[in-house]
Amino acid sequence: MRRIRAAVTGAVTLSLALTASACGGGEDGGGQATKTLTYWATNQGSSLEVDKKVLQPELDEFERKTGIKVNLEVVPWSDLLNRILTATTSGQGPDVLNIGNTWSASLQATGALLPWDAKNFEAIGGKDRFVDSALGSTGAPGKDPAAVPLYSMAYALYYNKQMFKDAGIAKPPTTWDEVVAAGKKLSKDGKWGIGVEGSNLSNNIHQVFVLGKQHGADFFTADGKPDFTSDSAVAAVKQYVDLMATHKIVAPGNAEYAQNQSLSDFAKDKTGMVLWQTPSQTFASQGMSEEEWGVVPAPVPSGKPGTGTATNSMVAGINMAVFKNTKNLDGALKFVKFMTSDEEQIALNKTYGSVPPVKAAQKDAAFSGPSLAVIRDTLASSAAALPQVPEESQFETVVGTAVKELFADAAAGRPVTTESVKAKLDKAQQQMPKK
Repeated sequence: MRRIRAAVTGAVTLSLALTASACGGGEDGGGQATKTLTYWATNQGSSLEVDKKVLQPELDEFERKTGIKVNLEVVPWSDLLNRILTATTSGQGPDVLNIGNTWSASLQATGALLPWDAKNFEAIGGKDRFVDSALGSTGAPGKDPAAVPLYSMAYALYYNKQMFKDAGIAKPPTTWDEVVAAGKKLSKDGKWGIGVEGSNLSNNIHQVFVLGKQHGADFFTADGKPDFTSDSAVAAVKQYVDLMATHKIVAPGNAEYAQNQSLSDFAKDKTGMVLWQTPSQTFASQGMSEEEWGVVPAPVPSGKPGTGTATNSMVAGINMAVFKNTKNLDGALKFVKFMTSDEEQIALNKTYGSVPPVKAAQKDAAFSGPSLAVIRDTLASSAAALPQVPEESQFETVVGTAVKELFADAAAGRPVTTESVKAKLDKAQQQMPKK
């Protein structure tokens, strides 16, 4: 999913097999069903207004080529999932929308989204245009994808070069032990080692999912049942919260962060490291030049990323979906084809600092620089998709909230023990739908 904005709040019940009524905004007041589309875009830039400035010229170009006008709304992350779920039941939704790729299977289960079968993929140039890692986060295994990849991202470790130099740290860390050691050298004089977003539920899930893989946990069994309280899952969550609770390399105030404040702190030399997805545009908007920061693969116990316990990122990104009952299916398919064309993929991903999920576009020189090369290599060799199960959204909500509460305990000086972590995760598991 995109560099995380505010986490989705409130329990989301997706276990019910929701049935979409007539969705889609393709028909305008004059009945020109083939001449308009409504598009909900995700907040990719430093503000909603930035996204509008980025996207509107592209939408104007699409209208020039096809005669189809696209009505754009950029939806904040804090509202997006609930807006989509409301649209699946109310019939008041867009024709085309962006979704965080971790939600693909959950939204697929509602039945509201157009399945991307061979015929629909052929209409946009074929499924084989997309890289495998991105396609792995488009819906439940064995089913036609519920969405098409649009932007690809992965987590990496960003570090402040001057702060590292001032602290006498010779090279960026590649293991968690090195992260803690560097963090302790950086955490002094009102500055801190690493930033987190403790109240951001989605970000919490991304981090503990990866740590779970490193400990051998998946959070769901092979048959899709929640498995939050295994020793390895508990150890993963505790390791993450211990950055604040035990190692004291995260500022207590980070327990309340949910709106990219950790990126702002990093850009203002308040923290020396941050784990994030493609934040270069945000750093630039905060006045931080590319020469001031460096990037390396996110840490793993061995120091060498790979698969299994060497996984160092979830497969992050944005997918593009179409409401199944759109009144303008032909126009929607043309729009998806336009947005996933090589030319648009290069332009949009270059602007947003992400990596194209389209193979040909990914080969463009714009994505060969050191920063994006780390992301590209991570996606190719050491990133794993979050569980593609219908209950993934509830997982983000209940376990993300458990981690949030544990950070609040740490910030308040309350002990975070193996027992307290397991109790929080057990409570979260009890909140999941029963199969």
